[in-house]
Amino acid sequence: MSVKKSFVLRIDEATYAALEKWAADEFRSVNGHLEWIIHQALKDAGRLGKVKKKGKPEEDGL
Repeated sequence: MSVKKSFVLRIDEATYAALEKWAADEFRSVNGHLEWIIHQALKDAGRLGKVKKKGKPEEDGL
């Protein structure tokens, strides 16, 4: 299992409420949904690097 980094995120109440609703609609926790959103954004931007056969991304100097 990969190691996860914790950090604090401060957002306004209206944004959190919208995010909470969206996460519930997708049957995810807010934290899980944020991870999914970030992963999708990185993937769409081509920032994940190449994936090795074992499923771990290669380092690409980010």
